[in-house]
Amino acid sequence: MHSTTSTRPTAHDVVFRQDRLDRRRKFLRDILLRRIGFSLLVKVTVFGTERIPSEGPLLVVMNHIGAIDPFVVAGAIQSRYIVPMSKVENTRHPIIGLMARAWGAYPVRRGEVDRRAIASTLELMRQGRAVLLAPEGTRHPVLQEAKHGMAYLATKGNAAVLPVGVEGTDRFPATLLHLKRTPVTVHFGAPFRFQTNGAARVARDDLHAMTQEAMYQLAALLPEARRGAYHDLAQATTHYLEFLDETT
Repeated sequence: MHSTTSTRPTAHDVVFRQDRLDRRRKFLRDILLRRIGFSLLVKVTVFGTERIPSEGPLLVVMNHIGAIDPFVVAGAIQSRYIVPMSKVENTRHPIIGLMARAWGAYPVRRGEVDRRAIASTLELMRQGRAVLLAPEGTRHPVLQEAKHGMAYLATKGNAAVLPVGVEGTDRFPATLLHLKRTPVTVHFGAPFRFQTNGAARVARDDLHAMTQEAMYQLAALLPEARRGAYHDLAQATTHYLEFLDETT
């Protein structure tokens, strides 16, 4: 039984059912996503799985170009289960909503400071879980300027960050009209932590700089045409990034 924490009154209930959900996730990932989805609907090529930290609090941050992105990333990671943060509108979708609830995703309200989603993420970090989110907040064909939420959550939750570039999902399900699987690429980058020099509270300017550096790491995993606001990789710096041993 999880101990009562200050986040429990506001965190979503699903956050406290993770151990039970893992048994269901094994079937959903191994059978529904990989054996059926990856065999019949999408053809997924994955790079860099050896870079995925096997334990400890982790934020998996992805670009978001298609509705199936979270499912593809969840299926691509086999060493642990991820918990997706999903926009609240998805709960009303007949298919995506069903899958999100079955997997155990938790909702976030876009366009506002959703304190319940923040509390849920920090509780998952406390549990040593891997959380999946899109730093841009919604789908875009190219990278947009990201908000500071990702850096705030990573520093507050003492979590590592794993960038993942996704390509090809925006062509699904159109390719099925031609009776072809959609080619999709998932590229995991080098995991890192944000350096805070022991500060209990990170200044807004520092959060902005951390976010920019993290987004350039993500941009480097994408085709040039997808990089958008982060197209010039020569502008990338790593002053706030401490890269992890990728063999752990």
